[in-house]
Amino acid sequence: MPPLVIDYPNIDPVLVEIGPFPIRWYALAYFFGILLAYFYARALVGRLRAPVSRQHLDDFILWATLGIVAGGRLGYVLFYNPGRFFAEPLGIFALWDGGMSFHGGLTGVIVAAILFTRANGIPPMRFGDMLACTAPIGLLLGRLANFINGELWGRPTDVPWAMVFPADPLQVPRHPSQLYEAALEGVALFALVNVLAYTTRIGQRRPGVLTGVFLAGYGTARFAVEYVRSPDPQLEGLARAFLSMGQWLSLPMILAGAAIIVWAWRRPPQSAARDRAGPRQGAA
Repeated sequence: MPPLVIDYPNIDPVLVEIGPFPIRWYALAYFFGILLAYFYARALVGRLRAPVSRQHLDDFILWATLGIVAGGRLGYVLFYNPGRFFAEPLGIFALWDGGMSFHGGLTGVIVAAILFTRANGIPPMRFGDMLACTAPIGLLLGRLANFINGELWGRPTDVPWAMVFPADPLQVPRHPSQLYEAALEGVALFALVNVLAYTTRIGQRRPGVLTGVFLAGYGTARFAVEYVRSPDPQLEGLARAFLSMGQWLSLPMILAGAAIIVWAWRRPPQSAARDRAGPRQGAA
């Protein structure tokens, strides 16, 4: 076994306990991911000329939270561990036991956003572009929380930055794939989408392009990292024979993102002025 060069920091997943209630880093990642995305979305409204009021953003927090939690949990159940939950259906509601799927959470947010924009008369692509600029914040915090939890580690490796994770039954050096994902899905994707939003007029003139860039960018980053990320034990056979579940779920994201970019680019350049009086205030 190659020498371990970098020690795993072994941070306690529980930040603090208040009586019988533990406050976990993972829960804080969700909380602050949504909160920071909300405040950043408020700053983006003017830049993207999105016809969205502060009241709309306040209302959408609940919609987004329900979409993330319900979609993330159902996605994990259906895609990653259906046998366990069909045998024990009540386990679906045991969120404290862990098990969330990003692809399921994304689907939940997309459904919530479609329903919300329809209810409030908001152009969906302009709203989607705003979400695309903010979503990497939550991805970054979520992957850092995965790293603190010592879960979703990578495949065995001899790279000099390999780590041994305490919960790993084999106790071998592995890729810290959580940090790879944090860097690509969080930092790099945030930079890409927001540089386009702030240095070009794409967000104003061609609504939908930023949404497509986010979808294709995340799908590509996730597809690449899956090559060094250990698959869930119950899906190891699938990963060895074809692609991992994460890669199968990322392929439609890449294709959908590319299709949205082409669709948005082929449309005549849009003017945000006509959208400004569009949304119905406080209808959510």
